[in-house]
Amino acid sequence: MPITSSNIGEYFSGGSGNTNPAASLGGVISTTELTDNTTHNIWDQVSSAESSAGDTEYRCIYVKNEHGSLTWQNAAVYISSNTTATDTLVEIALGSSAINATEQTIANESTAPTLPGANGTNFSSAAGSGNALAIGNIPFGQSKAIWIKRVITAAAGATNDDTYVLAYVGDTSA
Repeated sequence: MPITSSNIGEYFSGGSGNTNPAASLGGVISTTELTDNTTHNIWDQVSSAESSAGDTEYRCIYVKNEHGSLTWQNAAVYISSNTTATDTLVEIALGSSAINATEQTIANESTAPTLPGANGTNFSSAAGSGNALAIGNIPFGQSKAIWIKRVITAAAGATNDDTYVLAYVGDTSA
């Protein structure tokens, strides 16, 4: 049976027992999977101080191939729908660690990870499948770190239920 979307999991980082989205700042993959369509499943609520001054925050998640035997070939990640708020932007980057390795840990949510690319960062809007970030092959049971950056512009207006959607593509041999 080929790999399907149900075989692709997204997990917090921050240690094997981490269940706190705010602590998903790199490090060991958690055993806790992100829950889709849940308010604040990865980001905290934006405070009035943050929306007034502007704020940039980072989170690290792992995408995992949960198929029992197949390698997820030519895996890639992209943003299929950026945020619904006009004053918010989400960008993504591949982690600096290899497939199934432990990602770096950042000091706090305001510290950018050191990534390959110009000036140590390579965040991208990666809008649409044509601009997907190529992960490569992920063998069954293994994972790859993905960094997500959320930018709230200064003087941002209030928004209820701001959302965005990450999507994954890839191939399978069967």
